[in-house]
Amino acid sequence: MQLIIASNNKGKIREYKQLLQPFGYDVVSQSEAGINIEVEETGTTFAENSALKARAIYALKHCAVLADDSGLVVDALGGEPGIYSARYGGCENDADRVSLVLEKMKNVSEENRTAHFVCTIHFIDTDGSEIPVEGRVYGKIGYEPIGENGFGYDPVFMYEGKSFAQLGAEEKNGVSHRANALKALIEKLNERKQV
Repeated sequence: MQLIIASNNKGKIREYKQLLQPFGYDVVSQSEAGINIEVEETGTTFAENSALKARAIYALKHCAVLADDSGLVVDALGGEPGIYSARYGGCENDADRVSLVLEKMKNVSEENRTAHFVCTIHFIDTDGSEIPVEGRVYGKIGYEPIGENGFGYDPVFMYEGKSFAQLGAEEKNGVSHRANALKALIEKLNERKQV
């Protein structure tokens, strides 16, 4: 069964393929599904933005759709970058956004470097029913980018002594915010089957 991910982010699509193909979904990006729209994220929360994206794609294709909105929430920065994680500070690329976070955190003590990633998923099934879920993972902001894997803020998000960019795909997919949101979604899908 085809499942369109309302995104063209290669890192995100790769993670979803790894996590969802074992459940029988043929996971495709929105461009692979022939959809060339950019849904404006006008919501004020991760949940609102993921719902906007999922509903826009479902209106076009009427098949299973999964949209997420995710980002980094840094406590010492008052929750920044938050829903603006992908375009934080007007920066053009991940490296510049990571540098901006590190610059803003340069005088923050170790105990105050707490942060978490949030992922909200909005799933719309082929029948139009909607399931919203959220996942989180807690850690700290490091002092410099470390590691070669992952994307986005992974090189500075420290989880149990390693950055997310130091974790292999399998290890990250077991603990990430996206994995936790997907676990919640799979639980809900299994509950529906049993009704």
